[in-house]
Amino acid sequence: MALDNSNETFREGLDELAGHYKIILSLLGEDAGREGLLKTPMRVAKAMQMLTRGYEMDAHEVLRQALFKEDYSQMVIVKDIDFFSLCEHHMLPFYGKAHVAYIPNGYITGLSKIARVVDIYSHRLQVQERMTLQIKECIQQTLHPLGVMVVVEARHMCMQMRGVEKQNSITTTSDFSGAFNQAKTRQEFMNLIHNNQI
Repeated sequence: MALDNSNETFREGLDELAGHYKIILSLLGEDAGREGLLKTPMRVAKAMQMLTRGYEMDAHEVLRQALFKEDYSQMVIVKDIDFFSLCEHHMLPFYGKAHVAYIPNGYITGLSKIARVVDIYSHRLQVQERMTLQIKECIQQTLHPLGVMVVVEARHMCMQMRGVEKQNSITTTSDFSGAFNQAKTRQEFMNLIHNNQI
């Protein structure tokens, strides 16, 4: 791990990654030696390591660290979890909100840990569909609840900046298990996440 002046810790290979970005700048037609670009390769290398820090984190362990026995069996929802990720096809950002619900089966977890799970899976090269599935499976496998449901709503820069260039499109994905296989339970969840009242 390398350490920079802001006390952030970076993974091995940072210098090599910066070297590759210097080559990329040249291949794009830029002068990598001009003043404005001298520090760019290292800045980009650090940014990419930060944006992919989820590879070094275990989402299951995050939930296990805050597991509490509790006799509560109603829906627990953490909604409007902001996230930013990188599309694995073009390495352009996609971003939005994740909404997560689970129905406890003897155990609950700290509410902030649900947001951490989203953070871990979003900080990898991703596709929205896989990220949605990974969040659901992590909670299902670790908490063993009566059911889990995840809805992710995102804007994709690969659609907005290139290709079809549709700036206002939003992609929604969902996955669910257990009690959420019942349409009534899914509808209750959808009603609650779209209700802006506290």
